[in-house]
Amino acid sequence: MLLERPGLHKALFLFAFLFTLSPFASASLALFIGLGFALVLGNPVTDLSNTASKWLLKIAVIGLGFNVNIEDVLAVGSSSVVLTIVSITATIGLGEILSQVFRLNRNTGTLISFGTAICGGSAIAAMAPVIKAKQDEIAISLSVVFALNALGLLIFPWLGHYFSLTESQFAIWSALAIHDTSSVVAAAAVYGPTALAMATTIKLTRAMWIVPYAAMAGVFSRSSERASIPLFIVGFIAAATINTWLPEYQGVWSVFYSGAKSVLVASLFLIGSGVSMAMLRQSGWRPFAMATVLWFIVSGVMLLLILDGLIAL
Repeated sequence: MLLERPGLHKALFLFAFLFTLSPFASASLALFIGLGFALVLGNPVTDLSNTASKWLLKIAVIGLGFNVNIEDVLAVGSSSVVLTIVSITATIGLGEILSQVFRLNRNTGTLISFGTAICGGSAIAAMAPVIKAKQDEIAISLSVVFALNALGLLIFPWLGHYFSLTESQFAIWSALAIHDTSSVVAAAAVYGPTALAMATTIKLTRAMWIVPYAAMAGVFSRSSERASIPLFIVGFIAAATINTWLPEYQGVWSVFYSGAKSVLVASLFLIGSGVSMAMLRQSGWRPFAMATVLWFIVSGVMLLLILDGLIAL
């Protein structure tokens, strides 16, 4: 009935979006409202909401930088260099092996592995031109990663509580195991404020490794294309620097940070509303199976190392 009245359908979608911008909506509630809307009523503005979610998430991540000390970012980066290099390299290497096991197209396997190792969609977008990936290879990789991101948003906070992870432990685990920066931020926001601040810093520090790894891939593939650091990472660092160097304007920065958290919650609604079964069907089972096995191994190993105290920041 509602689908036969597109005006009302869109109005209801807009109302739900505005509600998630209000102080009454939590991160988890916004995500579930979006998922419910997509699966029950359908998203009436799929292209617009997908585009908006990407931009709003970038804006939110930048705004979250106004609650972060740039010295903490530098400390995390310097203290985790070895862990970052080892984990990224191992994940990409394991992904290449699994790509052959599941008989995936080489470019598709590389994109999924790279996205799993570093930063989800941003890493895939940066790597794609370097290895000269085709549009369908990019689309499949992004679809698979997006589907696992949505799953991660649902299960990681629950698993974190099940294993009695502290907010700091959960921040490390989510930043290392969840693909996309936006999904890491979203899952951490559900878990707690300390987890949110720490996970955001760790993940964005990790995302800076997109450039050197993409550059190495370019050398091996003899590509003239070069990857660049996503601008939202630069924005986050700039915000953290401003927050650190100009403490006398803390009142202003607090307003920006509060606004960023509201934008983040609304973005989760848009992310949830973009999930569909058609996305999974178009991807096929092989890329999804390969990505799931890779993700399961990486997540499991990282969790065991964190629980044993071998990984801590």
